[in-house]
Amino acid sequence: MLTSVRSLLAATVLAGCALASAPALADDEPAAKPDFSVTGNVSLVTEYRFRGVSLSGGDPAIQGGITLNHSSGFYGGAWSSSLAHTPVYGDQELDLFAGWTGSVAPALTVDAGLLYYVYPSGHVGDANYWEPYAAISGAFGPAKLKVGVAYDWKQKGLLDNAGNHDDNLYVYSNLDVGVPHTRVTVSAHLGYTDGVLAPCYYCGGTRSFNDRTGWDWSLGASATVFGPISVGVSYIGVSGASVNNYTDDTLVGTLTASF
Repeated sequence: MLTSVRSLLAATVLAGCALASAPALADDEPAAKPDFSVTGNVSLVTEYRFRGVSLSGGDPAIQGGITLNHSSGFYGGAWSSSLAHTPVYGDQELDLFAGWTGSVAPALTVDAGLLYYVYPSGHVGDANYWEPYAAISGAFGPAKLKVGVAYDWKQKGLLDNAGNHDDNLYVYSNLDVGVPHTRVTVSAHLGYTDGVLAPCYYCGGTRSFNDRTGWDWSLGASATVFGPISVGVSYIGVSGASVNNYTDDTLVGTLTASF
């Protein structure tokens, strides 16, 4: 934990005052909050679903992330997950991100930044790509509603079925409701994709208009069970063709330790 020069100076002055004649002043002085903080988590999931699509081939995945937060609202960090091994993506996804989040009105929070998807163990092609994102969320009693958008411009890591560079637009909404007098939160998600990352873009066949659009959704619940440990379960579905261990509807369980 970092301590600012200002807090060190304040502590020195208060200590001098206490020695002079007023020890109560030191007791009454609130502790200075650090400018930086670190948060993170490690998870085991029964399957890694990205916007409804399985990236772990229906198998369990290990995931984890760490974020460095500043009191101004700026943050940066990394998140990673194991994948089903493929020639292009390899067996790992690494997301690097940076952004800013803060309150813009009573009960309203904005979060905006830039994310870079990296596939360190991929062997064929370059699947890495950038994604700017923005979201606004609001709290209403025990409920929290979030609406967001992410856009990937045409770039090397995004190719259509014909091998051409393509773009992608994703819009979504999340609703989380805390169940009163419990540690349980019920969640719902709805997302819409238009572009190369649509749910069934690579299900096979010739590229068509319908290939590049699709919906994904989920319903679930999570709960803190002990200290930093939480568990969750979600039913996830996507529109379009149902391909086993890829775009079929499924139930995903999660075990997470946060710090």
